Order: sequence, then structure tokens, then C-alpha cells
Amino acid sequence: MHEYDVLVIGAGIHGAGVAQAAAAAGYSVLVLEKNNIGSGTSSKSSKLIHGGLRYLESYQFSLVRKSLKERAVLCRLAPELVKLKPFYIPVYKKTSRRPLHIRIGLILYSILGGLHKDNLFKRIRRKKVERLDGLNKTDLQQVYRYYDGQTNDKKLTQAVMKSAQQLGAELYCPVEISLIDKIDTGFSLTFKEQGVDKKVQAKVVINAAGPWVNEIHKLVSTEVSSLDVELVQGTHIIIDTPAPSGIYYLEAVDQRAVFVMPYEFEGKIRTMIGTTEKLYQGNADDVKVTEEEIDYLVNVYKTYFPEYLNINIIEKFAGLRVLPKNEGSNRSLFSRPRDTILHCALPQFLTLYGGKLTAYRSTSELVIKKIKPGLSKRKRIAYTDQLYLSKDLS
Repeated sequence: MHEYDVLVIGAGIHGAGVAQAAAAAGYSVLVLEKNNIGSGTSSKSSKLIHGGLRYLESYQFSLVRKSLKERAVLCRLAPELVKLKPFYIPVYKKTSRRPLHIRIGLILYSILGGLHKDNLFKRIRRKKVERLDGLNKTDLQQVYRYYDGQTNDKKLTQAVMKSAQQLGAELYCPVEISLIDKIDTGFSLTFKEQGVDKKVQAKVVINAAGPWVNEIHKLVSTEVSSLDVELVQGTHIIIDTPAPSGIYYLEAVDQRAVFVMPYEFEGKIRTMIGTTEKLYQGNADDVKVTEEEIDYLVNVYKTYFPEYLNINIIEKFAGLRVLPKNEGSNRSLFSRPRDTILHCALPQFLTLYGGKLTAYRSTSELVIKKIKPGLSKRKRIAYTDQLYLSKDLS
């Protein structure tokens, strides 16, 4: 029976990141994925590598600082996959966030980013505003521009997994795990791959199954500690209109932030709009876009870009984010904490709840620090902040 130091469940961005970090630290690694690399939440995000300007409103300063630092690392490691793009914030008479509010937020954003030139901002002059992608000019007061990163989330996840495999990590997918047994040396996992039953052992198990993390806990033969979570559905649509020259950070009628951005889809640059946020009840495998969400996103777009009245939706997708349950809290989904929770479900069994695409690498390094005491000493073979990520997956 094959035995590994680290077994990772889930090949989304966090599972791939943990596999890469563990393999770089010299550990033997196996990843089990039920579908394909990055096929779940990690391919249904807003495709942004960013600090999260909106998280300043809920005082998540450490998350923003960490994310801006990681954005810089990923721009260096994956220049083909992560690129800085201009972001535009238009402010109107009826916008709840006033110009001073926006300006203070952008100043703080720059400071948390170390005042690096990539984190500076400016107010766009009226003459240039007139040329901004058909943006609604009625009652428009100011437009601010700053820079953040954009990526193809699935390709980035695939690149991280490829890096992990080049370092020696193994990947089985698709698989169906049927049992996780606690044994003296760690864990024994039984699963089916291509109709064949297999069994492996691992000293440490990392549960990075995204919306399915608590479902994985049900497969463990002994009692497991789980956190109460809520699944939040986020929907995006891609429409067949001229793509904007940058990414627009817009305020919807409910004061949520919605992005309108250029995005490559089927070889052409299209317009993508997202995201929504609504509590999801049901099986995570059954998540679907609703007409209510489509109407919400289309209305936001038409409000800010009134020239385009005939909207042709060419793609739509919904993903699920994991947020800790907040009993008795009045905080909206929009303002809930977004950092990853590392939860010890059992000794040597670590579960990752939630998290941001941008911070996957630093989260993965933290995972390795937590599991290191329970593993034999190994010789490190690489550092993740020095591993180039290529979009060439051949």
C-alpha cells in the first residue's frame, strides 16, 4: 500500500497550493480530486488577483495587506497569467460612497500596499472621462482609477498543480472517496478511480474540498470536529457587447460592489459582469444560476452603460463560497470576513474553510507550518515564492 506524508483532498486553488507547498518542502504528496483540476469554485470566481478594496469597509486590514503582497508575488511568478489592469470607480450624486470616502479608501489601500507605484491612484480628468467606454455621464461627479490584478482562475489553478507535480506530487482524478479511517500512523483512505478500488495511507490529511469540506468529514470513521458554515452563491454572466478598456468597480442599488470587466472567452475578449451574493441551500453539486441573479447583473450593467440596451448573454456560471456561520449577527454577506480558517478537525487532519484566490500561496505556506511538527524531517527542494508559473500546460 502506498504511503504519503501529505494527502490533499481537492484540486482547487487551495488544494493545488498546499500540494505545491508541501512538495516544495520535500514531503511526499498525493492529491485526490473528485472531478477535474479547478472545476469547482476555483473556476467560478471574479478572476481577480487583488487586495480587496471593499474589505476595508469591514476593517479587514490584515487580509488586504496580505493580499496586496501576494498580488505582487503572483505578478512576478506568473506574468502570463496575472496582469495588472486599470480599475475605474465612478461616483455619482446618488452613490452612497462619496468622493471623500473613496479617496480615503484608496489612500489606505496604497499605504497597505507599501506605497508601491502599482498601488497608487488618480482622479480621471473630465476630458478623459468622456471617452470611457460609454459610461453613463448623467450626474457623474468623479472617476477614480487604480490598478489591481486579473487572471484566468482555472488556468492559474492548473499551473499551480502542474508545478506541484513537477516537484513530485501525485494526482488522482476523478476519484470517489468512500472511507477515511484513523490509524496509528495517520489515516487510511479508500477510494475508487476509473472503477478500481484503491487504498492509500497518509500521515497528514488536508481537507481542501471547498463547499464540500463538511461532506468529507462525514466519510471519516471516527468523530470529527466541523465548523458551522454557510454557502454563498455568486453568479457571473458574460455578454456579447464591446469589452470595456478596464475593469469597472460599480455600486449596485443595494450598495454592493459589482465588477464589469473585459475577459477572454472562447478566444474573444468579451464583457463579464459579477458577482451576486445569496445564501445557498442544498447540495453543492446542484448550484445553478437563477433568473433573479441575471436580472440583477443586467440591470447594474444597463444603469452604468445605457448605450447597450440589447443584452445577449453568451455564458453564465455560479460558484459557492464558504463563510463561517454568524448566528445572531447583523453583518451582511457582503461584509463577512473572507480570510481562510484553518481548522483542526482531528489531530493531523486539517480542514480549510473559505479563503481568497489571491492569498492561496501564503495560506498554503501557513498550512505547512501547522502540519510540520507531525511529520518527519525532510530536505526542502524549493520555495513557492520562487517557482515560476507558466500558462503552458503541455
